[in-house]
Amino acid sequence: MRASAFHISTLKEAPNDAEITSHQLMMRAGLIRKLAGGIYSYMPLGLRVIRKIENIIREEMNAAGALELLMPVVQPAELWVESGRWEQYGPELLRMKDRHGRDFVLQPTSEEVITDIARNEIQSWRQLPVNFYHIQTKFRDERRPRFGVMRGREFTMKDAYSFDRDVTSAQKSYQIMFDAYMKIFQRMGLTFRAVSADTGSIGGSQSHEFQVIADIGEDLIVYDPASDYAANIELAVAPCLIAQRGAPGATMKVEPTPGAAKCEAVAEQLGVPLTQTIKSIVLATELADQPAQIWLLLLRGDHELNEIKVGKIPGLNKGFRFATEAEIVEHFGCKPGYLGPVNTKRPLKVIADQTAAQMSDFICGANQENAHLTGVNWVRDLPEPDLVVDLRNVVAGDQAPSGKGHLAIQRGIEVGHVFYLGTKYSEALKATFLDETGKPALMEMGCYGIGVTRLVGAAIEQNHDAKGIVWPRALAPFEVVICGVGWGKSEEVRTACEALYASLKSQGVDVILDDRDLRPGIMFAEWELIGPPLRITVGDRGLKEGVVELLGRTETEATRLSLAECVNQAVARLAMT
Repeated sequence: MRASAFHISTLKEAPNDAEITSHQLMMRAGLIRKLAGGIYSYMPLGLRVIRKIENIIREEMNAAGALELLMPVVQPAELWVESGRWEQYGPELLRMKDRHGRDFVLQPTSEEVITDIARNEIQSWRQLPVNFYHIQTKFRDERRPRFGVMRGREFTMKDAYSFDRDVTSAQKSYQIMFDAYMKIFQRMGLTFRAVSADTGSIGGSQSHEFQVIADIGEDLIVYDPASDYAANIELAVAPCLIAQRGAPGATMKVEPTPGAAKCEAVAEQLGVPLTQTIKSIVLATELADQPAQIWLLLLRGDHELNEIKVGKIPGLNKGFRFATEAEIVEHFGCKPGYLGPVNTKRPLKVIADQTAAQMSDFICGANQENAHLTGVNWVRDLPEPDLVVDLRNVVAGDQAPSGKGHLAIQRGIEVGHVFYLGTKYSEALKATFLDETGKPALMEMGCYGIGVTRLVGAAIEQNHDAKGIVWPRALAPFEVVICGVGWGKSEEVRTACEALYASLKSQGVDVILDDRDLRPGIMFAEWELIGPPLRITVGDRGLKEGVVELLGRTETEATRLSLAECVNQAVARLAMT
């Protein structure tokens, strides 16, 4: 490939709406161009990266025994109604009608379609196991698309779906896909973690996320440096921090706390540690034709509520909302900010986090404005909670589940997710097969996704510097760029560049020859922005000494080599990355 025949269109400045590094660099390097909010055109450089990602995925999926097919972007609503997700999925599902008034969706995922294929194509246990995958455009109508390709509305995803005869076989398929994902991300040269995760709107009973480590990541990953334990913070188990509840040591009394509606302000006013306070969170659940049930959740003042964990509590697992101010006044006798579990006006369900349930002489709202109770104790001053469970987010330094170390937290970008679905979709869509006895049985399913276009942004977030992108070799749009200094003036430069180009191409190197006759500073800056792993500079001055210069993208000093040595050295260095 010659640069004069390739579309290279870099920008000196990123657009104002490019908030994060990957978005800025993808725009500046000419990888993408914005068409609408969360919708981008992938320019030739960007598409080369995407194709390399897809090739790695295909090779490993095929090696794992998965079969590629291609399902439509547009799906009939009937399948989504049948699965129950037509209403459940929410506003991210883009619904539309055709000219006949029939409902369709622009697919965010393909569980319904693949299950429909399976129920029509698979009749016997002899056809199982099978795993189908495709790489296809997806659309999710994000309320606020942001961060470029990281949180776009239209994107490319690889999604795979396994079908098995029983749970044991399904678990084997899950493990095969887990192992394939490990190989995929290792081949891409990315630093990542596989973490236990919540199944979310996809459903199922087991899942792992694959998180590329990056400071800009939206997800918090909890891990134990001393073991292989890692989990998304939504799923990470938070230990109880108080082994045994202490005996009451203070008398409960009302303390004025004017304007202190938050635990932090209360602790400051009263001159006590934040860990001595309890925060109150009020939720409501509703059943048809019945008054709302009010729930009071209690956590230590320095802890944060984990809504995913709340959503798994019996009674709250069918859906909940935060209580209205009117409901709070009705049950507590005051407005939010000064609520507490002592002497509520109306009965309610009290759920305490494990640590909060072990506290003594604690501080909580007095159910009167500008006042809190101090010296509060369970049993003596209020009944034991109705339920004690893990309600909170893990914090760095918490005891690891192994009991041998302490948990640490880092940020990550989710680029892959594997789910064991069980029979969630096969039951809803009646996807059965005949087992060995000739009886119908539901297929056990798994699903496995990789965000292809998101990986481009994630790789850049992890691999960049002040000059631009620093691509891992496996993802780079070009592995080597040859820069001819004085291209238009020097026959010797052109001849040497052509020889290098031919030699590298013959050894399978993805190389581009910059023959645009630009000034060296402009040419070098542009390629540092685009970020290929190696740059070879050819100039008259060096050729007179029989050498060219080889420079790694993150190096500050070039290595001077003969033409033959340069080719061998470039190939060797690429092989090491």
